[in-house]
Amino acid sequence: MSKKSTGSFIGGLLLGSAIGTLTGLLIAPRTGRDTRQLLKKSADALPELAEDLSTSVQLQADRLSESALRSWDGTLARLREAIAAGVEASQRESLELKQSRAEVATQSHPSVPDHQL
Repeated sequence: MSKKSTGSFIGGLLLGSAIGTLTGLLIAPRTGRDTRQLLKKSADALPELAEDLSTSVQLQADRLSESALRSWDGTLARLREAIAAGVEASQRESLELKQSRAEVATQSHPSVPDHQL
């Protein structure tokens, strides 16, 4: 789950909770005293709810962080392999180029045997 969708989910959860609470208060068949007592109990439970929500968000952030770290480690390993392969290919090409130049030089200027000098 991406950070954006996690934030959207939490925002939707909070908005839905607020709308549900207000709707419930407006259509509830309770007296004013009962409603106030219910609101007081709900307000008393808010710190615990906020703590649970905070813990949940922290767990999601930790999971996302671990996932990003694993992804980064994999990318870094592939990058190292690609660099090593590039260095190896470059060294091989350089060696082949030197050998090719040596062959051309040998063919262009054949060595004269010492006894003919």
